[in-house]
Amino acid sequence: MSVLYEQSVVIVRPATTTDRYGNSRPDYGAAAERIPVDQVNVQSSGGSTEDTDDRQITVTGWLLISAPGTMPDLRDTDRVEFDGQVLEVTGKVGRWPTPTAVRHIEAQLKEVD
Repeated sequence: MSVLYEQSVVIVRPATTTDRYGNSRPDYGAAAERIPVDQVNVQSSGGSTEDTDDRQITVTGWLLISAPGTMPDLRDTDRVEFDGQVLEVTGKVGRWPTPTAVRHIEAQLKEVD
């Protein structure tokens, strides 16, 4: 296996809770499902942006790529824990097929400080 895919992450799949108004809300707390995933590469992507209008905030982009031949069950509603950070999936998860199977997945992530 290539050294590019020696990182691990934890997918945090939210539970669904109902707020006091009867609306369904994702719950990323203790009730969330935690799914460990190996053979991924997570790298900085797109740099960082800062917003100082109302408060100091930095948004950093990340890219998650799974090893060839792997297809982690990552969804656009999930979060990813990596290297002590909690990252949000932004947009749809890309699934790159070959004629007989999915070759790998790619997902854009963001960290908001």
